[in-house]
Amino acid sequence: MNTNTPEGVEPIMFTAGGFLLHGWLHLPETDRAPFIVGSHGLLSSGDSPKQISLARACAGQGLAFFRFDHRGCGSSSGLFQSDTSLAARCADLQSAVDLLLQRTDLSDSFGLFGSSFGGTVCLSAAGQASASVMVVNAAPVRSRTLSSTDVIAAGPSHIDASFFRENLQFDVSEGLSRLRSVLVFHGDEDRVVPVENAHEIYETVGRPKKLTILEGGDHMMSRKSHQLLFVREAVKWFKMHLVPGEGMVA
Repeated sequence: MNTNTPEGVEPIMFTAGGFLLHGWLHLPETDRAPFIVGSHGLLSSGDSPKQISLARACAGQGLAFFRFDHRGCGSSSGLFQSDTSLAARCADLQSAVDLLLQRTDLSDSFGLFGSSFGGTVCLSAAGQASASVMVVNAAPVRSRTLSSTDVIAAGPSHIDASFFRENLQFDVSEGLSRLRSVLVFHGDEDRVVPVENAHEIYETVGRPKKLTILEGGDHMMSRKSHQLLFVREAVKWFKMHLVPGEGMVA
């Protein structure tokens, strides 16, 4: 856990499935603010630049944002190789939501954000969590669409093909039609998670929904212009569905 916590950011520790998880709650000046819970990518953590930028922007617009390290990642307890799975990360996310719903300084209206595998986690957990709105970026619908070779190459040395066979077999397509208020981002040159996943998500979820394809965009959303667009549009989408009077879109 980073001890140099900025003003307006509250460090929080909580448990999920017997694991001690670390997170950071970005609080706006607004009382009883709606909140967003973020789920980071497979090999990332709650300290990913994309999520920090989104958290700061949300807090500046009257929305609380909670980012945390899933089990086996960052400062949280657990071992990545043995403790990572879709079910485990969904349990982490649900525990985070339950924790924030108990707070009297936050509203009970909330949304979810997920990047890459974190997007898959949000798509899978949204029904049980009863989230009002969701933003996902570069989310795979099923494990066979992942380029495991590229993921292994980008990850730590202990990640190998057996991890994908034993821990990362999933297909969340069946539950997509029950979801609403989903904003989907994806780069059309993503070599890890093909952009076809974004089109499937958008075509299957219910309205209101929106699809933003980033031209020339890669899996990491490396271009600064894409990052700025993502933060601006994600905050707007969350406000539309969580803040009274902000209006809705079809």
